[in-house]
Amino acid sequence: MTGDVPATLRLGDRPVAEYAWRPHLPASLAPRPYLHPVRTLGGTVVTELMPASHRHHLGVSVAVAEVDSANFWGGRTFIPGHGPTWLDNQGHQEHLRWLRRKPDELIHTLRWKTIDGAPLLYERRTLSCRPAGPDAWALEFGFQLTNIAERELPIRSPAAHGRAGAGYGGFFWRAPSGDCRVTASGDGDAHGRPARWLSVAGPGWTLVFLGGDEATRADPWFVRTRDYLGIGSSLAWDQPLVLAPHASLSRRIVTVIADGGLPPGQAATYAADLAS
Repeated sequence: MTGDVPATLRLGDRPVAEYAWRPHLPASLAPRPYLHPVRTLGGTVVTELMPASHRHHLGVSVAVAEVDSANFWGGRTFIPGHGPTWLDNQGHQEHLRWLRRKPDELIHTLRWKTIDGAPLLYERRTLSCRPAGPDAWALEFGFQLTNIAERELPIRSPAAHGRAGAGYGGFFWRAPSGDCRVTASGDGDAHGRPARWLSVAGPGWTLVFLGGDEATRADPWFVRTRDYLGIGSSLAWDQPLVLAPHASLSRRIVTVIADGGLPPGQAATYAADLAS
């Protein structure tokens, strides 16, 4: 894999994340910018890139299973009545220009194109980092998508085509596989429902995911712990989200990256302090 030199997010003189903003990737992976590695302040890496079983999982990215039949997730496309199928429909996210490139904040614009080069979406993306305590920092990941295709664009997950539980598509974080503990605000499993906060604790690290605005907090979480560890905020769980021509949607996710475990109640405190 080659590409332009990644942009580095830093807290002081400490690098905490690398952003591959124009990577050179095979078309089958739905090429897109991604964060990897993302590290705790102690240096533990909490992302995975192109693992053997899911090569299209790229650290932290915005990945959508289907935008008007174009695959911006990578890999196979779910076809109702047939299942996951290889199609020549993978799109890509193209960097346009930097609006800001500072050690603690990155803002750039992108264009989402089909495999044939037709533009569908224009995006403005903001990434920033800030301290969240002596052993933790917070990553803010915001994006605004605008329909530039001059027609309605349906955004779908495989669940919208009938694949139960597969409501993924939007912000997605591929975390290191292994033993983990998932907890969330509210009652029961967070998979498939909104939750004010979602905490994932692995060996020596904890991630706390927060919706940074009301629209994001209303989206269901996608949580996969079997076979791999993946966490996402779903734009279209089991019904299409239809974006009218020239219309926009915005989402903002705040993730706290901490060394070790968290004391009881700390995730809720992060939600109160950071997701406003």
